[in-house]
Formats: sequence, structure tokens, C-alpha cells
Amino acid sequence: MSTSPQPNPPRLPQVQLGRLAPGDLELPEAEDDRDNERFGGVDFGGRDLTGTTFSECGFVDVSFDDAELLGARFNDCVLTRVNAPIFRASRSSWRSVIVEHSRIGSGELYDSGLNAVHFSHCKIGYLNLRGSKLRDVLFTECTIDELDLAGATATRVALKATPVRMLDVTRATLADVDLRGAELAGIRGIDSLRGTTMTEYQLAQLSPLFAAHLGVTIAP
Repeated sequence: MSTSPQPNPPRLPQVQLGRLAPGDLELPEAEDDRDNERFGGVDFGGRDLTGTTFSECGFVDVSFDDAELLGARFNDCVLTRVNAPIFRASRSSWRSVIVEHSRIGSGELYDSGLNAVHFSHCKIGYLNLRGSKLRDVLFTECTIDELDLAGATATRVALKATPVRMLDVTRATLADVDLRGAELAGIRGIDSLRGTTMTEYQLAQLSPLFAAHLGVTIAP
């Protein structure tokens, strides 16, 4: 008996930070370059960090609430217990990054690039990835109210043990997007689900949405 092909999983390199210098005393500014630093217990709230590059940096118990991270770059970084009711990081770039045990209210990451990013044990209200390019992105045991991928291009993206109240894939281009580990309450953009993998149970749960989209009446 033949088996259905499995989606290719995200390819995540191991992020290992070496000895980091304390970065608490001199806070970064816009267009700054920071390398091999550890920021612990720092409040970046409301600061202008436009275009700032963080390379091989660690963030622990840091607040980014309402900081401006437009065009910022995070390379080989680990963010732990980050708090950001409003996380402004549109057109930002993320490469080989771990975001873990963090709380994000509204994550504005539209038009961004995420390459080899792992969100683990995070609570996220609204994650706006509209028009973004995602490659090798994994969500593990997160809680997401709304995941907005409208107009995004996503390749090798997976959700594991992650409930999502609303997934928007309107006009998205998807390949190897594994939704089997997501508890999906609703989907927008059903026309753009090509390239995703779901379980039979998920399809059964969402059958009223598919029926409504196709104009099918379900009757006893």
C-alpha cells in the first residue's frame, strides 16, 4: 500500500552562542551594529532601533514594547522571555534565530524575511507576516490567536502542538507547509491552501468552511 508523500520539514541549524560581552550598559541605537553581546533585563521600549543589526546576540527578559525595529536584522540570535505587547519589526530580517518562552501581543513583521527561525513555547496574539518570505520556520508548542500569511511566500514551515484561532493564507504561495500539528479554528483564503498538508481530522473539522466556500449545502 502506497503512502502519501510527507512534506519536507524545516531545516534548522543549531544556534550556539559563545562567550558574550554584557550589552546592558550601552543600549543600541538606529543603524547600529552589535555583535556577540548579551542583553539581560533591558527595556528597549519606545526606542528607535531602525536598521540595527544584531549578530550572535542573546536577549533574556527583554522588553521590546513599541520599539521601532523597521528593517532591523537578527542573525544567529537567541531571544528568551521577550515581552512585547506591540512588536514593530516590519521589513526586518531574521536568519538562524530562536525565539522562546516569549509573549508578543501584536507582532508587526510584514514584508520581512525569516530564514531558519524557531518559535518555541511563545504566546502570540496577532502575528502579521503579510507579504513576508518564510523559509525553514518552525512553531513548537506556541499559542497564536491569528497567524496572518496573506500574500506571503512560505517554504518548509511547520506548526507542532500549536493552536491557531485564525490562519489567513489569502493569496499566499505555499510549499511544504505542515499544518498537521496545528489546532485550527478557522482559515481565510481557502483558495491558497495548495502546498499545505493537513490531517483527515482537520479536514473533517473544517468541512463547513470548505462547503461554504464551494457553495455546498450540508444536510442530513
